[in-house]
Amino acid sequence: MDYQEFADVSRKLALEAGDIIMDIYNADDFEVKSKSDDSPVTAADEAADAHISAGLAAAFPDMLVVTEEQAASHTQSAKDFIIVDPLDGTKEFIKRRGDFTVNIALVEAGVPVRGVVYAPARGRLFYTDASGASLEEAAPFDKDKAGAANAIKVKTPDNDALIVVASKSHRDQATDDYINKYNVADMTGAGSSLKFCLVATGEADLYPRLGRTMEWDTAAGDAVLRGAGGMVIRFDDHTPFTYGKPIYENPFFIAYAPGVDLKAS
Repeated sequence: MDYQEFADVSRKLALEAGDIIMDIYNADDFEVKSKSDDSPVTAADEAADAHISAGLAAAFPDMLVVTEEQAASHTQSAKDFIIVDPLDGTKEFIKRRGDFTVNIALVEAGVPVRGVVYAPARGRLFYTDASGASLEEAAPFDKDKAGAANAIKVKTPDNDALIVVASKSHRDQATDDYINKYNVADMTGAGSSLKFCLVATGEADLYPRLGRTMEWDTAAGDAVLRGAGGMVIRFDDHTPFTYGKPIYENPFFIAYAPGVDLKAS
């Protein structure tokens, strides 16, 4: 894989998909349907998925592309693949709360090595460059040329005053019980893969997820966090978090800045 080409193509497709999503988001109304697992899907999910899939197929015809909206048709597997969530945070989108993202990631040998996360309603764009370092680009965004961007890095955490980020739509008692093991100075809620990015920028130290997720939900944010010096591990045994699992389903996990005094599950 040409990492510069991946960075350029994925960035452009994410921005274009963001425009598609925002056109529907800003409409007076939009249809919400239910998938077979009862999760919601909108025209924005489907249109963004179609646009990104077509763009990736044209740019990388020999790569397996796995997307959320076409997951049921994925019967192939590969060591290296591109994985896409065209609209992560559909519930946030439906409630018009803005915390939704476009996610495209490159996985090699089980590791998300490159990724882009775009939050169109928030005007925030995070991605890994050709070297694997993570950046946040400043708006406005030119689709054909990357603009001014700052390198992002996790901060050194203060274990006596941690900042924890957790899901807005999937918070439960088990998550609260785990968070209560830490000395927390501040709690912040965020939707979608933005939570990984908040740890990557140093706006948070710890993001535990004790709930079902799929690899397309996490891969791009995971790549951005890793490129900023952060880590993602399994919740149960603190072993490395890997991709390419059966049906692309994740175990519970912890995303964090190194230096956090991790508690046992």
